[in-house]
Parts: sequence; C-alpha cells; structure tokens
Amino acid sequence: QVQLVESGGGLVQSGGSLRLSCAASGFTLDYYDLGWFRQAPGKEREGATCISSIRGSDGATYYADSVKGRFTISKDNAKNTVYLQMNSLKPEDTAVYYCGASLKDYGLGYLRCEYGYDMDSYGKGTLVTVSS
Repeated sequence: QVQLVESGGGLVQSGGSLRLSCAASGFTLDYYDLGWFRQAPGKEREGATCISSIRGSDGATYYADSVKGRFTISKDNAKNTVYLQMNSLKPEDTAVYYCGASLKDYGLGYLRCEYGYDMDSYGKGTLVTVSS
C-alpha cells in the first residue's frame, strides 16, 4: 500500500529555514518520481501548486520560479525519503506542503510538476507558517 507522510513543518520567522521530509512506503524512490506541492491554509489540496520535483532514476530536479535558488529538493534512497530544504523563507511561503508521487510515466512523472498535472498519490500535508 502506497503511503506518503510529510513532517518538518512549523512556525519560522521571515528569512529562516526549515527542512521538510516525506517518508514513502509501498514503492521505492529510486524508481518513481516525487514532487512537493503547496496550498494556502484552509483550502483543499486539490489545485495545490507544484513547486519542486525529483526524478527517481537519476535525481534530476525541477523548481518553480517562486522557489528557485531558495529551496532544494533531495532524496535518500536508503531511507526512502525525500527532503525539501527551504531557506530564505518569506511570508508568502506560508502554506500546507504536500508530497505527491508519480507511480506511472517512468522517468517522466517528475515533469507533471512543471506542466501542472496531478500526481497519483499524496500525503496529508504539513503546515509551514512564516511570520514577518
């Protein structure tokens, strides 16, 4: 059974840093792709914006312009976990952050992030609040 569990959210001041984790089970991250999405607090996950993704086979990455240069996605295949290091946080980064997995489209699933397509499975999210 596929499961994604996010952690690491919290309250941070503007300019600060947080590292989010997404622990995956039921599939392996060295084969499948995963992305990080975010949605304003109080809104449904559907319609969340993908901000970063990583390809399972070779670690190729994608970043949305809004986070490029500030956020870094990485993965640890041994732990089957993907991370999102978030630096220079801004109040507009306040959101619920979800990880989503592409369980099809081998090698191309991470591009769903760039082109605005949904992933096949999501976690329940973790809240990040950035105070000004």
